[in-house]
Amino acid sequence: MSQTFIDSHCHVHSVGTDSEVLSRAKWEELGLSPQTIVERAVAAGVTKLVCVGTDLPDSLKAVEFAQSNDNCYAAVGIHPHEAKRYVNDQAALKRFKELLSQPKVVAIGECGLDYYYNHSESSDQEAILRFQLDLAREHNLPVIFHVRDAFAAFWPIFNAYSPNLRGVLHSFTDTPQTLKTALEKGLYIGVNGIATFPSATALSQTLVSVPDEQLLLETDSPYLTPAPYRGTINEPKQIVRIAEYLVGLRQTTLDKLADITSANAIQLFGL
Repeated sequence: MSQTFIDSHCHVHSVGTDSEVLSRAKWEELGLSPQTIVERAVAAGVTKLVCVGTDLPDSLKAVEFAQSNDNCYAAVGIHPHEAKRYVNDQAALKRFKELLSQPKVVAIGECGLDYYYNHSESSDQEAILRFQLDLAREHNLPVIFHVRDAFAAFWPIFNAYSPNLRGVLHSFTDTPQTLKTALEKGLYIGVNGIATFPSATALSQTLVSVPDEQLLLETDSPYLTPAPYRGTINEPKQIVRIAEYLVGLRQTTLDKLADITSANAIQLFGL
């Protein structure tokens, strides 16, 4: 394959570790080492991966994994589901801040608001989000946002930090109006295997309107395996399948899509 791609959001670092229980269980089903998963991605043309943390130990694993793998970079974050564990733990928050000085940390996230599951109180989610946005501004880092059923609360917080804030809406699945607002605010849009699901026709049509310069590809592996591979564990190599789907949807070429989305990831994350 001549094209090269970047997976802007994966969790491959949690393979075989004691971090992030749900991801670890998924990877155990696959039964491959993290290095093998990266090698399979590179062989498919996915030459760079951003490994995204979801809590303090998982973020530490992302940093360590990135530092030991040339093709990988780290994002450190506290997921909104985990907000209640950290909102009053000043020692843990101090250790989290210290991760930002480590080599190959290219973003903060994933962080945001999730009012669909509400695993943490909204006030705790908002406090932890603001904590991370303060760090993003202090360290001039982009942010990987997880926002679900919470944009009414999210935009006022985002606006309080704008215009000195840049980032991507990870796994975008919201309405055309939300997309319009996000694009106007200069955010990138992360597109993953959800777009290929047969049930996602409306979302696919919405994603056609994302400008080339604001489009990112991501797998969120081991989750959200694209069609027609549903029922298997997702891997970063499946970026290529997502790209192939978007080629038809956006009436472009695989070469152009690879070039555009890779350039966008390099621009946002400084890869």
